[in-house]
Amino acid sequence: MAKARTLLRPAEHIDVHEDDIKEEDAEETQDESMDPLEESGHTVDSSDEEVEDAVQEDMARFEETFVGINKRFRLINRIGEGTFSTVYKAEDLEYKNYSNSWDIDERENTKWMSPRSRKQSSRKPHYVAIKKIYVTSSPIRIFNELELLYDLRDSDSVCPLITAFRHLDQVVAVLPYFQHRDFRDYYRDMKVSDMRLYFRSLFTALKAVHRKGIIHRDVKPTNFLYNTTQSRGVLVDFGLAERQGTDWHNCACDLTDEDRHYRISHSVYAQTQAAGTSYPKNDTRSSRRANRAGTRGFRAPEVLLKCTQQTCSIDIWSVGVILLTMLSCRFPFFHSADDIDALLEITTIFGRKKMRETALLHGQVFETNVPSYSEGGHSLEKIILWCTGRTGDKTMPKKELDEEEKEAVQFLYRLLECNPAKRITAAEALEHPFLLKAYEESNSHERVIFVLLSRRNLRPYTTNLPSQQTATGTSRPSSAMAVAQQWPHLHRHFPVVIVVPVVIVELVLLSSSTLKHLLPYLKAPMSSKGHRLLVQRPQSSACSGVTVQ
Repeated sequence: MAKARTLLRPAEHIDVHEDDIKEEDAEETQDESMDPLEESGHTVDSSDEEVEDAVQEDMARFEETFVGINKRFRLINRIGEGTFSTVYKAEDLEYKNYSNSWDIDERENTKWMSPRSRKQSSRKPHYVAIKKIYVTSSPIRIFNELELLYDLRDSDSVCPLITAFRHLDQVVAVLPYFQHRDFRDYYRDMKVSDMRLYFRSLFTALKAVHRKGIIHRDVKPTNFLYNTTQSRGVLVDFGLAERQGTDWHNCACDLTDEDRHYRISHSVYAQTQAAGTSYPKNDTRSSRRANRAGTRGFRAPEVLLKCTQQTCSIDIWSVGVILLTMLSCRFPFFHSADDIDALLEITTIFGRKKMRETALLHGQVFETNVPSYSEGGHSLEKIILWCTGRTGDKTMPKKELDEEEKEAVQFLYRLLECNPAKRITAAEALEHPFLLKAYEESNSHERVIFVLLSRRNLRPYTTNLPSQQTATGTSRPSSAMAVAQQWPHLHRHFPVVIVVPVVIVELVLLSSSTLKHLLPYLKAPMSSKGHRLLVQRPQSSACSGVTVQ
């Protein structure tokens, strides 16, 4: 396997052995990810957080059984636990011995530092996430995950593979450590503008994944580590991922409409309908087999209907479920016990007619005699109003979604399209007006850097003002130098805050022209924290200072 990390010494080779497992058993044990309510989904800021005794014992057993792991990494805490693996936060003890191009945060933090400060920064601890894959997992699946992660190493918003080790039958993958919040802590408070940023980041990741012809298969909130402060997320956990086209067999959904109608009209289903019976008495056909991997509540209809030609569009449906969760303020939105219940939950929204059409699309038959399921279903607008308690009494005025919510719902219809051929793609989603508005909003509020001159480094901070946009749509703040040089013109038009400490050691890093613009403002009043606030943001209550007119 190719190396994802430039090593000073050879990486350990991962041997793959075939398990003597029946195909039926493999499918049953590997297709179900952990229930979203049972998964842990956040990180903590401190590296010295308290560790439970049970976790401490677990880490001690891991270090004992995986020889040499404690020489390379210092385990700190257990930060995640799933069906197929456990993830630990660890300090990388050999960080300086490797090429760490994957470390985006370190690259951004040191960009504005002097060589001396950069050297001191390299002595700080650097954290990684160690994913211990359970030995009960199929070796082929383990190798598949590592291979896909390596192929996606340079993809935007996708968790890269740093390296991997094997000891006996235990395999561990070393991944970057990302600070993020638990989805359950913030999804109810997200405004539509926040949702745009969330899904722009998620679709950026999926666009990169799908461009490689890879289906993630397990897109859900706990597999998208989102940092609400930075409005940036990372797609993780490719344990169930596969390349599109793997084990494909002919499916009716790949036929033309004419050929499909012909096959339906000459099928066993049509014959039994003509005979007035529901099912054939002696059905000699073999049962259909298809990949059903994923998490309950996030599987697309074609997965539940065992389509044998599943495409990357199944990930788009999962994203639609996340958006529906945010708009309805209900998590998890779908919570079924099995595939049949999952189909019935979808029927509640889209109706029996739509589900019959969807089933026939994949050569299946859908029938239910439950009277509570209507023929036409309900609109997504009505579902969201009902979930958020805005249906009201009949005597009260009718409540409707606001304009931003209506835009989100129109986007949601494109995601939750039952026909995978008509479902929007990740690339198309990024060009949809709902997400394009995220760029417009960021352009209307420029991001200018807070210039913080400390004793040892020059560190940039961003606030809510316009930024340059890269080709991928990510914000690239203006240079601190450029902000300072344009200061006389800039401060008249934008509520910029520039913070300067009392003792300036590295002010020589700035050019003489920059100093010329900055020094006249050093007479500004000093804050309680010893920083001089040159320009106060009128709306901010966090800072105190003087507003320069």
